Amino acid sequence: MIYVHVPFCGSFCTYCDFYSEIGSAKAYERYADSLCEEIDRRRGEIRMEPSTLYFGGGTPSVLPLHIFSRIVSALQDFAPFGEFTVEANPEDIRDKGAEYVLGLKSLGVNRMSIGVQSFDDAQLRRMNRRHDAAGAMEAFGLLRDCGFTNISLDLIFGDSTMSEDSWAETLRLAALLHPEHISCYQLTVEGDSALARMKAEGKYKEATDEACEKQYKMLCKALGEAGYRHYEISNFALPGYEAVHNSAYWARAPYVGLGPSAHSFDGVHRRWNSKDLLGWTAEEEILSEEDSVVETIMLSLRTASGCEASYLKKHCGAEELESALSRGDLVEAGKRLRIPEERFFVSDAIIRDLI
Repeated sequence: MIYVHVPFCGSFCTYCDFYSEIGSAKAYERYADSLCEEIDRRRGEIRMEPSTLYFGGGTPSVLPLHIFSRIVSALQDFAPFGEFTVEANPEDIRDKGAEYVLGLKSLGVNRMSIGVQSFDDAQLRRMNRRHDAAGAMEAFGLLRDCGFTNISLDLIFGDSTMSEDSWAETLRLAALLHPEHISCYQLTVEGDSALARMKAEGKYKEATDEACEKQYKMLCKALGEAGYRHYEISNFALPGYEAVHNSAYWARAPYVGLGPSAHSFDGVHRRWNSKDLLGWTAEEEILSEEDSVVETIMLSLRTASGCEASYLKKHCGAEELESALSRGDLVEAGKRLRIPEERFFVSDAIIRDLI
């Protein structure tokens, strides 16, 4: 698995504190130079015939096609990729048009992940998004017209300024578009984001746990009725369209992260690149056996398939495990134990009690 971090955005969303900068033609070229150098230097770490290539960010869709082409060409030794995903914002798809979309397709991209976030124009403005609901619908239609048959939409819930009616309408429109995959995340106040500063200044108040849980239940119900499988706490897919790349993360499969702030994992070592646009450096740590156990339990219990019962029995206290089963926090699924969907919202607390 290969992940490429694209550290550029056209503007910054109020909730985001990921590493990103406003790009320019010169910055894109210099970034590609540094990235291709890193690819060449780390070829020995990249497993042959990786199953997936994922461009995330930031906003990869701000990159011109010739920059994409340079990077993909540098990775050709490891192609073909069974799943090749590019994250994009609706306004880039809409404004750059069919030529750009078909250009991505010609490079081997076969899955698009679109940051829609909401179909409520007022909420999109509060988030400082550059698109509106109509633009998101137009971008989705363009991807379909250009032959993309695997599209994921990102949505956000838990905004204290969003009404239940607004959320219900966003869910209705998302289901109407019927993408193959939907990722939905709870809005959180992060680090040095604009939203964090607004909260500190008394200009934003976080939604209550009760309000967030109600919106999450609305999400589960709406997408379940629309035929989506809730295969991970934040992810829903039509049968057969579960994200291969992200599913491998949850299974702790090795991956190589390229670009500034990208992370890598080989099963024992965790490596992360610095947040420098040019000449980024790397640090790493060796995970202890305890760290690996905690990660395995935490990540597997985020999924609908859960964790092997024998593994939980080996690494969790018998009393804690029996208590979780008696409360219904865990249920049996063959030789595995999983958190039922109706308890997904409180999964962090359930996992914390176990480990």
